[in-house]
Amino acid sequence: MKYRTIGSDPNSRRKVSVLALALGTMLFGSRTDEKTSFAVLDRYVEAGGTFIDTSDNYAFRVDGGQGGQSEELLV
Repeated sequence: MKYRTIGSDPNSRRKVSVLALALGTMLFGSRTDEKTSFAVLDRYVEAGGTFIDTSDNYAFRVDGGQGGQSEELLV
């Protein structure tokens, strides 16, 4: 797996996989059930993925979304 460093501050920079750079979890915990969410996450990690995008704003785009569902599922 190839990795890239993002950020320049030694205290906050991170080494992340170039595999899709980030796994978007917009529908985790809302339209994507827990079992499927974790199956996708497991495959991503097995492939070398290290960077997950869990923006809590995404859930507002799903009917009835209240925000924070993907974070709650992944914590």
